[in-house]
Amino acid sequence: MLDFLNYTFMQNALLAGVLIGFLASYYGVFVVQRKMSFLGSGLSHSAFGGVALGILLNTEPLWIAIPFTMLVAIAIVYLKDKTGIETDTSIGILFSVSVAIGIILLSLRTNYSGDAYSYLFGSILSVSTNDIIVTAILSVITLATFFFKWASWAYASFDSELAISDKINVLRDDYLLNVLIAITIVVAMKIVGIILISAFLVIPAASGKIISKTFFQMTIISIIIGITSSIVGLILSYYFDIPSGAVIILFQTLIFLIFGIIKRK
Repeated sequence: MLDFLNYTFMQNALLAGVLIGFLASYYGVFVVQRKMSFLGSGLSHSAFGGVALGILLNTEPLWIAIPFTMLVAIAIVYLKDKTGIETDTSIGILFSVSVAIGIILLSLRTNYSGDAYSYLFGSILSVSTNDIIVTAILSVITLATFFFKWASWAYASFDSELAISDKINVLRDDYLLNVLIAITIVVAMKIVGIILISAFLVIPAASGKIISKTFFQMTIISIIIGITSSIVGLILSYYFDIPSGAVIILFQTLIFLIFGIIKRK
C-alpha cells in the first residue's frame, strides 16, 4: 500500500502537498473571515498570465508567475486605497486583463498543451525540487507571521477601523497579506491547479468556521483539514490516475458536508 513512497515524484508531491495544505488553509481563514473569497479566484487567474509568459519564454513558469501575481496583489490593495473602488471590482478588472494577456501569449506558442494542463488542473508529476524549496521558504515566512502578524491580521479581519484606531498599520498589513496569498497561490498551482486553488483557500477555512468557537480554533482546524486533504488527495490521485487538485477539493468538500451535518444536529 505504501509503494508510492518509492517514487521520487510522489515524495516531492507529498512534501509539497503538506506544505501547501498548511499555507493555503492558514491564509484561507483570513480570506473567509474578510469575505474575500473572490480574491483567491482573481489571483489564481492572474497567475495564468505569468505562467503563459513563462511557457512562451521557455523558462520555469514559477519564476515568472510569482512576481507577476505579486504585482497584481499589490495593485488590488493600491486601487482600493487610492481610488475607493470596491475590492471585488479591482480584482475583476485585473484578473480579466491578466487572463486576456495569458491567452494571447499562449496563442503565440504552438506546443504548450501539456504544460498548460498541469498548471490548470494540477499534476503530481510536475512537482520539482525547486517548487519544494520555494514552498518551504514561504512556509518558514508564514510560521514567522503566525507569531508576529496573526494577531493584528485577525484584529483587522473583525474590525479594521478599530484596528486602525489602535495604531495598527492595517494598510501595510493588507499589502503583506495579499502578497503572501499571491505567492501561496502560485506555488500551489502544480498540486491543485489554477482552476481549483481558490476553493483550497476557502473550503478548509469554511469547514473550520462551522465547528469553531474562536478564530484561533478556526485557524488550527483549517490547517489540519488542509494538510490531511492534501495527503489523502494525492494518494488517491496516484492510485486512480486522476488530477490531484480535483481529488483534494472533493475530499475537502466531503469534510465540509460532514461538519455541516454535525453542526446541524
